[in-house]
Amino acid sequence: MNNSTQIRLTVGSTVFSADLAGNATAEAFGALLPMTLDMSELNGNEKYHYLSSSLPTDASCPGTIHAGDILLYGNNCVVVFYKTFNTGYSYTRIGKIMDPEGLESALGSGSVSVRFSR
Repeated sequence: MNNSTQIRLTVGSTVFSADLAGNATAEAFGALLPMTLDMSELNGNEKYHYLSSSLPTDASCPGTIHAGDILLYGNNCVVVFYKTFNTGYSYTRIGKIMDPEGLESALGSGSVSVRFSR
């Protein structure tokens, strides 16, 4: 993949590389970068943040969420998942962290600041 489809997530001193999905949602999200989001904990498997504006959506139910998935819930809630589990909820794909090893420990158990950049 070329650099325009790759982003970085920085949590403290840990940096994760992610590939953006090839869709309008990921393109709109990428246009907002760089940005730092204060992400809240939910369900012991994800961090989320509601954006002040909406992104385009094409939601579907993935069935299984994978650690490292970066998804959009509704039209403005960015979610970073750090555990793999089954779901009945629908999301629009933004991207995927290529190597989520250490993601759970980096994100911790409470709210966390995550910087998204190119």
